[in-house]
Amino acid sequence: MALQLWETLKEAITAYTGLSPATFFTVLALVFAIYYVVSDLFGPSETHQARPRSVDEVPPLPPPVQLGEITEDELKKYDGADPEKPLLMAIKGQIYDVSQSRVFYGPGGPYALFAGKDASRALAKMSFEEKDLTGDISGLGPFEIDALQDWEYKFMSKYVKVGTIKKTVPVTDGSSSGEAESSETKDDTKPAEVSPSDKPAAKSEEIPSGGEVVNE
Repeated sequence: MALQLWETLKEAITAYTGLSPATFFTVLALVFAIYYVVSDLFGPSETHQARPRSVDEVPPLPPPVQLGEITEDELKKYDGADPEKPLLMAIKGQIYDVSQSRVFYGPGGPYALFAGKDASRALAKMSFEEKDLTGDISGLGPFEIDALQDWEYKFMSKYVKVGTIKKTVPVTDGSSSGEAESSETKDDTKPAEVSPSDKPAAKSEEIPSGGEVVNE
């Protein structure tokens, strides 16, 4: 029975297509192969649909917030430890929002130790030592000054300035100066000393050559 159906199918293929059964099935297999290749190239796939979804899941960065003038201790709060706060860094006393480069300056980044600080000296010397994490740039050489200038230009062109570091002014003791002034005033009003020549001569007893004291 199956043999009769196969013979009937072969005759039908030859009659309707003019092709031999082997050629017909070969062409049919090629058509299916081409269909699957074309559908993979141009048809929608799960991989292509998943990419825009992952991009949408990343929240956009909030706009930089101007902080004005803050102290160095206040700047330490923006070192990236709190993801709700912006990531800040200062150079030459100017504070910049570097949140867009969190991969570099955030926790785990290669420059994470610079975040939340004025790292001018460390940038100039390209140093990662704790003692150089300061805004003090005194004693730097010309090449280090040039390197620091390049860093500043980079920060100014790439990041938004959001504040400055408050300068601490040493407090002087006004009481000591007041005492000094009062003492000087007292010295000015002091009466002039009387020289020995101006003093009246003391009454002396004259002793005659005889050695006896003469009473007046």
